[in-house]
Amino acid sequence: MTLNSLGLNSKKAKDLANDLNHLLANFQIYYQNLRGIHWNIKGKRFFDLHVKFEELYTDANVKVDNIAERILTLGGTPLHTFDDYSKEAQVPVGKNISQDEKAVQLIVDSLSELLNIERQILDKSGDINDEGTNAMMSDFISEQEKTVWMMKAWLGETV
Repeated sequence: MTLNSLGLNSKKAKDLANDLNHLLANFQIYYQNLRGIHWNIKGKRFFDLHVKFEELYTDANVKVDNIAERILTLGGTPLHTFDDYSKEAQVPVGKNISQDEKAVQLIVDSLSELLNIERQILDKSGDINDEGTNAMMSDFISEQEKTVWMMKAWLGETV
């Protein structure tokens, strides 16, 4: 077994970087969805949701950068074209969504998919003692679980 300069199994670290690229593609679609609903939201809840969606896309933008930098840290190359993102992503694409409940449901659906991907990465990063990726995924998961709970509460639903 060959270790990289971080003390991680080189092959497993590269595999993890590929998994992070999958997460990156999905986060980029999620980010763009948030921009779209921020721009297009209409109705009586406009003021509250417009601000909330901006908060979420600002946070997603930071996470995108963190994911890309972690990919680089592990020796990979981050995906960086919309073509790559759309081929790789699983999160739903929201187009021309202006209705409040549809917008919030898109966020819940997207975060649910991101959480599934992050949990898979968390398992793999734990297996190879990659504490950097592990900590990042743990932070993402706890924040996103809270957001899902809040969005579901807004929809009048339970988790």
